[in-house]
Amino acid sequence: MEKVHFAGDEADDLYGGFDFPDTALNTEELQYDPAFQQAVRTSHGRRPPPTAARLGTMAAGRKAGVVIPPSSMGMRPITGAQDGGKNRPMTAVKAAGYTSGARGGAFDPLNQSASSGTAPPLEPKPEDTPEEKVRQLERAVNLLIEESCLAGAKGEDKLALDKAREAARKERDINHIRSQDSKGLANQDNVNLDLSYSVSFNLANQLAANHMDTEALNTYKEISRTKVFNNAGRLKVNMGNIYFRQHEFSQAIKHYRMALDQIPATHRNMRTKINQNIGIAFVKLGQYNDAATTFRTIMSEEPNFRTGFNLILCNYALGDRDEMKRSFERLLTVDLKLDNEDKYVASKDDKQYSLILEVIKNDSLRKIEKQRRNEAEQCIMMATKIIAPAIDSTFEVGYNWCIKQVQSSQYMELAHNLDIDKAIGFLKQKDFQQAVDTLKSFEKKDSKVASAAATNLSFLYGLEGELNQADKYAEVALQADRFNPSALVNKGNVFFNKGEFEKSRECYREALESDSSCVEALYNYGICNKRLNCYEDALKNFEKLHTILKNSAQVMFQLADLHYLLGNGAEAKEWYIQLHGLVPSDAMILKRLGDLYEEEGDYQSAFHYYYDSFKYDSTNIEVIKWLGNYYIQIQEIEKALPYFQKAAMIQPTQVQWPLFVAMCLRKTGDVQRALDEYKSIHRKFPDNVECLKHLLKMLTDMNSKDIPEYANKLKKAERSQKLREERASSGRQTSGRRRLDREGSANEGGRQQSGQVRRAANHDSTNGSYPKRESDGVYSDPLGPQMERPRTAARRRDQADDFENEEIGDDLLPD
Repeated sequence: MEKVHFAGDEADDLYGGFDFPDTALNTEELQYDPAFQQAVRTSHGRRPPPTAARLGTMAAGRKAGVVIPPSSMGMRPITGAQDGGKNRPMTAVKAAGYTSGARGGAFDPLNQSASSGTAPPLEPKPEDTPEEKVRQLERAVNLLIEESCLAGAKGEDKLALDKAREAARKERDINHIRSQDSKGLANQDNVNLDLSYSVSFNLANQLAANHMDTEALNTYKEISRTKVFNNAGRLKVNMGNIYFRQHEFSQAIKHYRMALDQIPATHRNMRTKINQNIGIAFVKLGQYNDAATTFRTIMSEEPNFRTGFNLILCNYALGDRDEMKRSFERLLTVDLKLDNEDKYVASKDDKQYSLILEVIKNDSLRKIEKQRRNEAEQCIMMATKIIAPAIDSTFEVGYNWCIKQVQSSQYMELAHNLDIDKAIGFLKQKDFQQAVDTLKSFEKKDSKVASAAATNLSFLYGLEGELNQADKYAEVALQADRFNPSALVNKGNVFFNKGEFEKSRECYREALESDSSCVEALYNYGICNKRLNCYEDALKNFEKLHTILKNSAQVMFQLADLHYLLGNGAEAKEWYIQLHGLVPSDAMILKRLGDLYEEEGDYQSAFHYYYDSFKYDSTNIEVIKWLGNYYIQIQEIEKALPYFQKAAMIQPTQVQWPLFVAMCLRKTGDVQRALDEYKSIHRKFPDNVECLKHLLKMLTDMNSKDIPEYANKLKKAERSQKLREERASSGRQTSGRRRLDREGSANEGGRQQSGQVRRAANHDSTNGSYPKRESDGVYSDPLGPQMERPRTAARRRDQADDFENEEIGDDLLPD
């Protein structure tokens, strides 16, 4: 120990002492350490003697002359080394279990093989206790209630009801386990009342949502009768709602009042809503006095616009003018409890606030504010429209009183809108001049109101056909607001009525750029493209409009018509079928479907639609003619006769329908009636050759004595017909030569031909009507098309007179 050096002994040298390492860390000097040697000897004396097997380990396999190096412990003998023929004693207290036998044996350090050969089986898990069963069932019930509520929120009422019933069944299992247990689960303190209430309440709600009213009422009654449930009496509101839905309003009022008794006065919002239900139930019963009393109570405690509007309606039903005025004044005092609108105005100086404004101007809170404000404005304007004609002697005086009250309230910005509504009211009363005067009073107001008034004036003048005035006020509206879509639509309508389709299309396009949701502009844009024969563009316009107006019959008709004009018969038929489902009693749609099926050769389906069209419109000559010809083709003459008789009544100046009637009578064997019909036709149309031919034929078959008379009449009629045809042909030739002369002179003089005929033809080709298809009838008009008067004074005729060699009878001479 004298060589042990401590660094702390040399305080004046901080870095000294590191040249002499600590001897406690030097294993080579341990043999000179008496303390360590004594400890080794003491430990050696306590070790047990080594076993024979262990003594032979490694000794037998060591070769002679092998020198074993000393261990790290100095002179400590190495295990297995020989010292004077004796083995070194083992230092371990107990053998580790290794043997010198054959390898591959089982590893058994704890000598467990000495005991039983197999391990004992696992102890079986004890059965669940009642407490554990109840706990698991409660977790399952809570999960089922949650799933039922989520399904109900998604609208899956059937699934929600199934989950609620399963939760109720498991809750009954819990009660059954509690009743059978004798160790304390049946104690009242261990019953989960909240779980029982939740299960029953959710089941009742889901039954009511599935319109199982009787079961829902029974469940609510069972909950309310259970005294251990706190505030169960409030469920009377739910029961009252069910009775209200069943139109049992007296029972509903009774349960609402029972629920009102259970709710403390501090819950003002809930009490207000229940009173609103009571008031509406009184209105349903026609007890307007009681309803008005209830609504007055609400307005005195918690006023709101909906209740105020209902109060005005009750007073209107009672005819009480004073109460209507007081209710309207009270309605204007309702506070919306909204912040000032100025906070949504951007500031150029504060950029940070502008960024915040971009976030909050369309957030959910802002949407709620807009919704409340819109509801208030709608209630005020609707109340004004209702009470204005009733609170005074005339409509105008009542409206002026309402406008004055609004101007003196916090909703003064609605006064201008009420003035415009007053003008519309004058228009509904057919007082056009008063409406115009009211709207003209806005010309010097602010730009927004003036634009709205001018827009309405333009529309009114457009309806009256005064296009110049409509154009004037459309320009006024556009000067006040250049991007007013309604004013642009009115401007386009003016151009459209003048036939300037290109300009009208440009106005409609600008209106759509200002407001892409303006359905009037989009519809008129499509019509304008259709008039310009731009069918593809028109089809795109109406397809876009159809995405906005899903069930618009006008839009679907235009789509079907455009597909027909483009040659897409299958698509046109599909659209017409959808349109027929939307408007099943439209005779023109049924006729169009009949036309399409006739083009396909499906005459049976065509007959079905033509027949239905005739049922809804029995005056359409084309449908009547088609049905009559159809029955003639299938040899059912008796059924064709009523249709031709109907056509003869509709067009009494057309000879073809009486001829069809006479033909049907002749083919059905009623000869006498056919003969009388032909004679009647001859009296009305004495120059009709076809009638005289059939009449003469029938008289010949009957061997009548009137044959010479009608034969002479037939010859005269034929000569007259031939003369008319020759005059018509000569007149057409003469007019053709004169037209060529006029065109040549017009070209030489530089004058342009009028475009009225071209525009008329263009209009006829683009107005959406189909070309008329004439059915193959038995007869055609013997007179032919209407003839043009021959231009006898144009020039002198070169040909000889047609009557030069003809014998003129006495009957052709004037009297």
